[in-house]
Amino acid sequence: MSDRDDKARAATIFDVARLAGVSHQTVSRVLNDLPNVRPATRARVEQAIKQLRYVPSPAARALVTRRTRTLGLIVTGAPDYGPSSTALHFNEAARDARYAVITASMLETDAPSMRSAAELLVRQNVEAIVLIAAQRAALDALDGVELGVPIVAVASEDRGGMHRVWLDQYAGARLAVEHLIGLGHREIRHVSGPTNAMDGAERVRGWSAVLSEHGLAAREPLVGDWSPGSGYVHGRTLARDTVMTAVFVSNDQMALGVMHALAEAGLSVPGDVSVVGFDDIPEAAHFVPPLTTIRQDFDALGRDAMAGVLAVLGDDERLMPTPRVPDLIVRTSTAAPSMERVAVTS
Repeated sequence: MSDRDDKARAATIFDVARLAGVSHQTVSRVLNDLPNVRPATRARVEQAIKQLRYVPSPAARALVTRRTRTLGLIVTGAPDYGPSSTALHFNEAARDARYAVITASMLETDAPSMRSAAELLVRQNVEAIVLIAAQRAALDALDGVELGVPIVAVASEDRGGMHRVWLDQYAGARLAVEHLIGLGHREIRHVSGPTNAMDGAERVRGWSAVLSEHGLAAREPLVGDWSPGSGYVHGRTLARDTVMTAVFVSNDQMALGVMHALAEAGLSVPGDVSVVGFDDIPEAAHFVPPLTTIRQDFDALGRDAMAGVLAVLGDDERLMPTPRVPDLIVRTSTAAPSMERVAVTS
């Protein structure tokens, strides 16, 4: 048996869709010989099936044979503010569109657990699955898996076999760092999210890129776990840093911990150190001092996820929402660097 034969037999419905330039659902309509497929489109799909020697699974053949007005939702990771808010507003948007939602919350994102959850939802006759993925392992676990229903991922990174909606974490991080540089800061440290977190990785990338563009050094980030406790631990380290004048923290909870540690060390925010967070959780405006942060519209992201589902089910990917850019919310945790600390760095 040749390598080419192996590759052909491994083809999935996603491969056919990509080669034909159509959605997964259009491929399924052709497989099931359903109407409302243009002749030219049908011919492209049939040619792709022939070229890849694709053999459809029973799940692929079953797609769109009946409408259940039921969707699956998989939420991965801890119940943090962003994913929880996104899930809540997706559910509201689904109800507004007269869809029911079956939810699976996953602390573990290993491939067997993720695939088991997705297959369970498929057995409940869902028309599509929305995956709110905090860690890239959740995307990798379902990438290329033929479930017979489309997946809309809420994720900062792309996978070819999935549709995607997202908030632009990279652009948000750039706003935070540009704000600090505009105030005159030149030594800007970063407390990042976990290394396996896609949002955290994009924020590191934005922080590093802006510093590089301004000819400033990006020292090694301090890696946190999203919790105030990890922010506090890193804040104690930062309090001993006599060079830095500002900290960009990858979420507001860790920023709270950083500010606690700085205050405990006798440093003033923003008098000695400016702090910027990310997310704009409801409590951020009531920190002492109120926190400058990057506001993410999780309400809109949840609605975008539902809009993405409707676009895919309606076979019109032109209606897929475009990525949203977060907003900079300036409060009193940031200011120009003090002359004393600037003198130390000179």
